[in-house]
Amino acid sequence: MPDFTQRRVTMVDTQVRPSDVTKFPILDAMLRVPREAYVPDAKRDIAYADTPVDLGGARQLLDARAIAKLLEALTPAPTDLVLEIGASTGYTTALLASMAEAVVAVEEDEDLARDAEAALAEQGVDNAALVTGPLSDGSPKHGPFDMIMIFGGVQDVPVTLLDQLKDGGHIAAIFMDGALGEARVGVKTGGQVSWRMVFNATAPVLPGFENAPSFAF
Repeated sequence: MPDFTQRRVTMVDTQVRPSDVTKFPILDAMLRVPREAYVPDAKRDIAYADTPVDLGGARQLLDARAIAKLLEALTPAPTDLVLEIGASTGYTTALLASMAEAVVAVEEDEDLARDAEAALAEQGVDNAALVTGPLSDGSPKHGPFDMIMIFGGVQDVPVTLLDQLKDGGHIAAIFMDGALGEARVGVKTGGQVSWRMVFNATAPVLPGFENAPSFAF
């Protein structure tokens, strides 16, 4: 039986800390939340590898570095209500739930959503609600939110989602341009979101977050 606890420590020491992630709540969460409990059984042995976990259908659980750096850029406070887009396996949901007051996690793949909900319940995560539906719709009835975390690639972020962010709230996503990408953090002021780049990263573009098609006449 693999020693997942030791693998968790090794992941933090070799993938997370060297990436300039220093905030205690993030390091603590990544040491405590069992990543192996949130990946398909057949892939548990690679749960802590320095690589994303392929979930099929152009979806993946991001690698520990990318997740940690997104959290470092936008660390939830204990009073925050967080909207998570792309819950996938529930791992990032569990990390957010350990830091925030509550998390509303959206996942549109019904199989992933079912498995994530089961894993979160099994791990006793009781301050996260999983919503099954289109990722780009978010969850308007639960908002407005202090923070929106998109754990996947985007080319465009729909206004309907930005409308669910409180004024003064923050949002993070990985913006993709072909094979290249960069993680950006946005802050909403006066109803408008201004973005800044924080680090280079790549991720498959999530469904519903592709560029709106342009029409030539």
